[in-house]
Amino acid sequence: MPQLDRTFSVAPMMDWTTRDYRAFARTLTRRALLYTEMVTTGAILYGSPRSRFLGHEAVEHPLALQLGGSDAGELAECAAIAEAWGYDEVNLNVGCPSDRVQNNLIGACLMGHPEKVAAAVRAMREAVSIPVTVKCRIGIDDQDEDADLERFIATVADAGCDTFIVHARKAWLEGLSPKENRDVPPLNYPRVHRLKASHPELHIGINGGLKTLDACREQLDMVDSVMVGREAYQNPWLLAGIDEAFYGVPGPAQSRHAAARAFRPYIARRLEEGAKLNHITRHLLGLFQGQPGGRRFRRHLSENGHLDGACLRVFDDALSLVPERETAAVA
Repeated sequence: MPQLDRTFSVAPMMDWTTRDYRAFARTLTRRALLYTEMVTTGAILYGSPRSRFLGHEAVEHPLALQLGGSDAGELAECAAIAEAWGYDEVNLNVGCPSDRVQNNLIGACLMGHPEKVAAAVRAMREAVSIPVTVKCRIGIDDQDEDADLERFIATVADAGCDTFIVHARKAWLEGLSPKENRDVPPLNYPRVHRLKASHPELHIGINGGLKTLDACREQLDMVDSVMVGREAYQNPWLLAGIDEAFYGVPGPAQSRHAAARAFRPYIARRLEEGAKLNHITRHLLGLFQGQPGGRRFRRHLSENGHLDGACLRVFDDALSLVPERETAAVA
C-alpha cells in the first residue's frame, strides 16, 4: 500500500477546503497533504454530476478525500470511486459534531460505535489499494478520555487502520453547537501524546488549536504528524513556510504578491468555466493579513467580487492596493 508523507496537513473544513482553496494553497506549498471537505456517501452515490463532489486539479496532489458515512458497503463503494478519481487517500470522518450528520450516524457520534467504524474500515481497505485513515476526537460527551478512546483506537486498528488523526478535544453532542465544539471543550494534547506512546506501531497525528509553525514543530516531538485547520485558511501565508520547515525544500512562493500572481491563471480559467469571482477569491481574503493595504485588498474583493460580471480586473485592482515588498517566505 502506498505511503504518503503526511507530516503536515491542512484539515478538511466544510465550505472552506474547496477545490479553489486547494488550488490556491498549492501556490504556497507543494508538499503539505491537502484534504477535501467532508463528502457524504449519499452525495457521491446519488448526486449529479459526480464531478461536483470529486472534481479536482492535478496540482492539488497529494490529496485526500474525506468521507462521511457509516454503512460499510456504501463507504467501500465510495472509496473505490475515490481511488478511480485519483485520490491519494480516503479518510473517514469520525469527528464532525453537527446535528445534521449525527442524525445520519456520521461524524463524531461514531466514536460511540467503534465496531461499526471497524467494519467500515475493513470494507474500505478491501476495496482499495490507497491508504484508509480515520480522523476522530478524543471522545464524546461523558466518555472516558482514556478507556473509551483506547477501546475505539484498538478496535479500529484491529480492522487494519494504522493512521489516526486525532482532534485533541472532546465533542459534546448534547449542549454545544458545532461552532462551540471547535473552541469550548478544552484541548488535551497530553492525551494524544499518551496515545502515541502506547501505540508506537500506529501513525498518530494531532489536530486542534495549532496556529504557528513553532507550535507544530513542538508537537512532532510527541506525535507523527500535525494537522492545521482554521489558521491555515484564515492566515494562508502560514503555508508558505511549510515546505522549508518540514520537508527541507524551498516553497513555491517568495512573496504574497508572487502567490497571488501565480493563482491568476487559475482564476481566469475558472471564470471561463462560469464560476463567480467571489467564490474563488474568498479564499484569498486573508493572504495579506497584518500587511499594509491588507484591509483595502480584502474590502475591495468583498465589495466587488460578487457583482455581476466581476472579472480579473477586480482582482488586479485589489492587488494593486497592497504595496509590494521583497519578502521571503516565512520560516
